[in-house]
Amino acid sequence: MLSSVEARRRPLVTVDGVVVRSVGSIVLVRRRRPPYEGYWALPGGFVEYGETVEEAVKREVEEETGLIVDIKGLIGVYSKPDRDPRGHVISIAYLTIEAGGELRSSKETQVGEFFVIPKKLAFDHREILRDGLELARKLGIATKIVLQ
Repeated sequence: MLSSVEARRRPLVTVDGVVVRSVGSIVLVRRRRPPYEGYWALPGGFVEYGETVEEAVKREVEEETGLIVDIKGLIGVYSKPDRDPRGHVISIAYLTIEAGGELRSSKETQVGEFFVIPKKLAFDHREILRDGLELARKLGIATKIVLQ
């Protein structure tokens, strides 16, 4: 039987953005803290109370990369209970395109622009990126990405 504390535990919700730039590259961020410190990842983070997931992905991408993005589609929902070492975290991933701003690093992350994607990405971001590139292809959004 679950204790009352365990019975109230709920998964946390995050968002991730596959950001396609006008030149066909993908934006990744290098994490500066655990988990996956030093790994490249998709820009994203936790949804704040009172905001929609669409607002959250736009906010997180801008905070971490300096870019303003337009959402082009929902890539998917990633909910394996062990996908994040911090606990049960559900991620809602969106395909986005650059709409403004200036690419820059943040306090939390170093930003990078890629045509060839590193073999090791944080969390399950390689799977999300693969799914995002497939959606981009279906929507006619040109990329020049090579997955190693």
